[in-house]
Amino acid sequence: MERHILVVFPHPDDEAFGVSGTLAQHAENGTPITYACLTLGEMGRNMGVPPFANRETLPLIRKKELEAACKAIGIDDLRLLGYRDKTVEFEDEDLLADRIGEIVAETNPSLVITFYPGYSVHPDHDACGAAVIRALKRLPKDKRPTVHCVAFAKNCEQDLGKPDVIRDVSAVIDKKLAAIQAHRSQTEGLMKAAAKRGGDALEWLKIERFWTYKWED
Repeated sequence: MERHILVVFPHPDDEAFGVSGTLAQHAENGTPITYACLTLGEMGRNMGVPPFANRETLPLIRKKELEAACKAIGIDDLRLLGYRDKTVEFEDEDLLADRIGEIVAETNPSLVITFYPGYSVHPDHDACGAAVIRALKRLPKDKRPTVHCVAFAKNCEQDLGKPDVIRDVSAVIDKKLAAIQAHRSQTEGLMKAAAKRGGDALEWLKIERFWTYKWED
């Protein structure tokens, strides 16, 4: 059992598809989880199907959606860090790492979950993962928590190899689907399309994959 898990992602819903099953399993086991979400995803292009949000209302809607997703997963400690969507890559790298480092010092996690820098496609994803690694790298190597990274760039397996952590989250798929559906403004169209296709359209959600970050120093 982990002592404490710290999750750091840049956008509401980043946790939903790739890691919410894993987090739900840890929550069921009684592991405390802190989720630091860098932005409110206010630059997202999805406004619901049919649209029920606009550019002005989207941040508040996404905040409420994230809170509902955390409740579905079993996360009690949600930190909203207040950075601006689609500009994380332009933040001062040391200051961003300082902010994350403060949460690491406070929560003392045994496991950190984030994006694998350089292999997560979106600039905010890569910048978030890089800031987490920068913050943890300041710790003595024997004091660093394990880091499980999410990666989905086309070349991630070519460069990193196969994921070394594969989790079957079938037992908590209801909680995972609830977390995904909580992000209604972003996922409703996708979920409706999957339901229409039927069959095993959502089968892939039952497996979650991680790469353990390998420190070079």
